[in-house]
Amino acid sequence: MTLPGLLTVGYEGADLDAFLDTLHRHGVTLLVDVRERAQSRRRGYSKTALRLALEERGIGYVHLRALGTPPSLRKEYHLSHDVALLERGYHAHLATQGEALEELGRLAAQERACLLCYEANPQECHRVLTARRLQTLGLVGEVEHLHVSARP
Repeated sequence: MTLPGLLTVGYEGADLDAFLDTLHRHGVTLLVDVRERAQSRRRGYSKTALRLALEERGIGYVHLRALGTPPSLRKEYHLSHDVALLERGYHAHLATQGEALEELGRLAAQERACLLCYEANPQECHRVLTARRLQTLGLVGEVEHLHVSARP
C-alpha cells in the first residue's frame, strides 16, 4: 500500500492570487490550516476570507487548531529565534495531539492535502514537524514543501 503524500505551504510575503495559483497548480484539493489562531493582518489570509477564496477555486478548507503552535511556545520562539526550542516544545505538544494527527492522516488519505502556516521557510515553522510526525506514524509518505511563485 502506498502512503498518501502531503504538501505544506507558508504565505509569508505571498500575494493571495499567486498563493491560490500555486495551490491550484499543485492539485491541492484541501488546505489544512495548522495555525493556532487562523487570523492574519495580511489581506485574504484570515479564516473566513481564505475559506471563501479557496471555495471559489474548488479547494476545501479545514482549520485544525489543535496542531497550531501553543501561544506560550510561539512567544518564546519569536523572542529567541531558537529553532531547537521550537522543536522540543512542539514535539511535546504533538505528543498530546493524537486525535488531531489521526484526523489529519485521514484527510491526507482522502484529499490532496496541504498544510498551511505563515512562515515561507518550512524549516522555521512547526508545519514541517507536523509532517514529520505523520511520516513517523506511517500516515503519510512523501512530503513536499511548496513555495509561492510570483505572478507574471
